Amino acid sequence: MSIQKSGSAEWRGSLKEGKGTVSTQSGSLKDSSYGFKHRFEGEPGTNPEELIGAAHAGCYSMALSMILGEADLEAESIKTEATVTLEQDDSGFSITRVHLDTTARIPGADQATFDDCANKAKVGCPVSKLFKAEITLDAKLES
Repeated sequence: MSIQKSGSAEWRGSLKEGKGTVSTQSGSLKDSSYGFKHRFEGEPGTNPEELIGAAHAGCYSMALSMILGEADLEAESIKTEATVTLEQDDSGFSITRVHLDTTARIPGADQATFDDCANKAKVGCPVSKLFKAEITLDAKLES
């Protein structure tokens, strides 16, 4: 099976003064603005790292749900935040780390099973497989 989804971006102007827009095939994002000031100076708007974080958090949560199902468990809720670290070195900017912080409520789950499923999801999530960056995880099971 092969699934293709697309996103698009348009950019106008120089790096620091220019502006861009991003859109998704589904229309969930349509001409959302992004630019240097959004990315590095805290101006309202999105940026690539924020979008990557949202995509990774969503993918991880779905992967965890699937792996829990394989263990005959069903989550009442899974909440995940992905913090993406962008660093500059001599070769330029790189995404060096992504930290996943997830909290799940899973009736009938014990800590060992949850930890095993959470780690399998971290490695098996399709977005995780995309990164060369270090991926870390804090997973909490709520009672």
